Order: sequence, then structure tokens, then C-alpha cells
Amino acid sequence: MNAINVDSMAAERQAFADLARDISLKKLVEHREENDRYPFGPIFEDAIRDAGIVGFYGVNLPEEQGGVGMNAGMVSVILEKISEVDASLAGVIFSNAAALEIINAAMASTGDTGIYSEIKTLGTAPIAFPMYASPDEISPAMLSKDESRIFYATIRNCALGNIADYAVVPIRRKENQPYSYYLVDLKDKGVTISRPIVSLGLHGCPMVDITIDKVPSRVIGKSGEGKKYFSAMSDRMAVCAAAMSLGIMRGSFQDAMQYTSDRYQGGRQIIDWGQVRMMLANMAIEMKIAESCVAMACQQMDCCVCGWEKTAQAAAIHIGEMATRSCTDGVQLFGGNGYMKDYPQEKRMRDARHAQSLLGMVPLRKIQYISRIIEECE
Repeated sequence: MNAINVDSMAAERQAFADLARDISLKKLVEHREENDRYPFGPIFEDAIRDAGIVGFYGVNLPEEQGGVGMNAGMVSVILEKISEVDASLAGVIFSNAAALEIINAAMASTGDTGIYSEIKTLGTAPIAFPMYASPDEISPAMLSKDESRIFYATIRNCALGNIADYAVVPIRRKENQPYSYYLVDLKDKGVTISRPIVSLGLHGCPMVDITIDKVPSRVIGKSGEGKKYFSAMSDRMAVCAAAMSLGIMRGSFQDAMQYTSDRYQGGRQIIDWGQVRMMLANMAIEMKIAESCVAMACQQMDCCVCGWEKTAQAAAIHIGEMATRSCTDGVQLFGGNGYMKDYPQEKRMRDARHAQSLLGMVPLRKIQYISRIIEECE
């Protein structure tokens, strides 16, 4: 990669980082507590719409399809900055990017770009995607012989299913058979969407169960190749999951620094107490380690370094665990206020835990990680 390309990419990264920070400060900070009440309050429609207007839903969409044409590394820059303030909107962008990565992987495999033209809101509105579960766990569905219609299927915990127009979902005919990904129009009369599922965190990125009954569908890529597409998506989006956790960590640390500097106890600033400084030091150290891990994962992915996939997966798992520890300390540094919804630390602690489940449960992802290493050694 020559110097001109590196400088150009750095400039674009900074531009998107500035945009993400601007939207976060203007749309998320003031109403953060109110937005977190969803589904018992309104969802932040303005922020979701504005994310589309500035192009956040088209970052990893090919240029010839009207997108920015960048990879998941650029998406991670946006997610990190937004997660510093409110990770819920980052979850919305993550879901859309994951759906696009499935489509991109299928397009790269087959050369069929027709699937892009079928999504009327492509790049301007988010696409729903079940980003919290492994597709290996899906229940069998009923399909027409030519796979042009889904007679019956149930999709559990589909992110954005109640606010998006389209969804990318995994479908299989029988247990233990290969699955495929399908594009589904969520506005079809045969689609039934449940009430939002109340989750631990990321409340502004709602999950729902979707029932599909006699709905026309479009298989994405080759039939039965869903696992390959999921693997390609998961490796790239692991960098984004790591960036989200890093953003949550940084937001927690910054607020903890500000709070302990502003408050007094025993006649001196809280930050002057030795144990408080030790907790802040631990948070700062883990945040710096996380920054290095994300930077290395992005660099290896950009340069297609051999084994970059394992680096990305390891970064996502490790930083997710560090974020939960760091945010727990962030709550403690606020004292009793840390557990109050009036302050941001309580939400960050929940969001950090919830973000760990992106792309599947941590224990399952660890088993998959070591299985990959064992297979390579055989």
C-alpha cells in the first residue's frame, strides 16, 4: 500500500470519526437516559435516520452499488466513536454492516450483484440481521422446491426486525443440513413481527422474533453456502465488535475521570485517593491494550496478513471481557450514583455485557476459536 493510499485512507477514517462524534454529541448525549427506556418509550428515530443520511449504512457497500466501498475497518472507526456515548446506535449500524457483509461474501463467490438492486432502501436505512446467535442453532423451515418462497420459518432475536424494511436471515430445510441466507421483505403481509424483546443492554437496537408464512424470498449467493458466508462475515465483523467494546470502555473511563475530579470526599478530590487512582490506572491500562489490539486487527485485515481472522476473533473476545471489567469499575468509581440510571455508567455496564454476545455467545466462540487452531494443526 503506497503512501498516497495510506494518507487518503487516514483522512477518510478521520472524516468518518468526526461525523460519528458529531452525531453522538448532537443526537445521543442529551436524551441518552430517555432513549434507553425503549421499548417502554420512543426509539431515537432521528439518530437512526441521520446515520443513513451521512452514509453510515453504506460504508461497506461497494461503490458501484452506491456505497462508500470501504471494509469493516472503516465501520469499526464509526462504531468506536458512537459507542463512547451510546452503544445502542452502534448496534444498529453493526447489524446493517453484518447483513451487507453476508451479501458481499455471496457476491464475491458468485458474481451475482442482482441482490443489491432488490433492497430499495440500500445504504439509506438499516437492514435487519440476527446478530446475536449462531445460525447453526436455527430451527428447520418449509421452503418451496425452487427456494423462491418460504412457506414457514421462525427467526429468533433478529435485531432491527421491527424498524427495518428488509432482513437477511439464515434458513435450513432440516436439522443438521447446510443452511442458506435469504433476503426477506419485512413489509410482506406474510411476515409477523413480535413485540420488542427486552434485553440487558443496547435497548435502542431492538430485537424481535419474526415468523415468515408464505413469503416470496431470494436466496443470497449459492444455496447451502450459508456457513461459508457467515464465517467470512464473522471474521470481518469481529473487528467491529472489538471496536464497540473499546468505545464503551473509553466512554466509561472518561466519565469516571471527570466524576472523580469534580467530586470531593474527606476534604479532597476523590481522584486523590490512592485506591481510586489504582482503579483508574487499571481502566486506563486495559483501554490502551484494547486500542492496540483493535489497531493491529484492522491493520492485519487491511493488509490481508496471513491469520488476520484469528487476530480479529481473539481481539473481539478479549476486549469484550476487558470492557465488562472496566465498566464495572466505572460504576464503582461513581459510588452509589454508579447504579442510578441518571448517570451513564449503569447503562455502559449493561451495554458492555450485551455487546459480548455479538456474533454468538462467548463460550461458543471460544470453542470455535480453538477448533479452528486444532484443524490447522492437523
